[in-house]
Amino acid sequence: MFAALLTANGAARAQSEPTALVNQQHCMFCHTRDAPFLAPSFEQIAERYRDVPGAQAMLEHKLRVGGKAHWGDAAMPLPPDRGGPITPEDAHVLIQWVLRQSAG
Repeated sequence: MFAALLTANGAARAQSEPTALVNQQHCMFCHTRDAPFLAPSFEQIAERYRDVPGAQAMLEHKLRVGGKAHWGDAAMPLPPDRGGPITPEDAHVLIQWVLRQSAG
């Protein structure tokens, strides 16, 4: 039963992923959902920023224009270096999805 619950939870998470946007912006070149890679995992980002006032707007802005490193030495690449411009609406969708990630 526990395995079925984990499978259902994973399927729901995968269905809610904005896959086209994730692929277009090459998010997985630097991030993974649950483990640090070249950049923090989406779960780490969510843990750090989920309840921080103004964080969603800051992250959306950083996604749209790039920005300095908040973790380690890797800065968020400029849009032309990772898939092209992203609209404010698409940035909002991606950041909302990232902030919904949770461990376990």
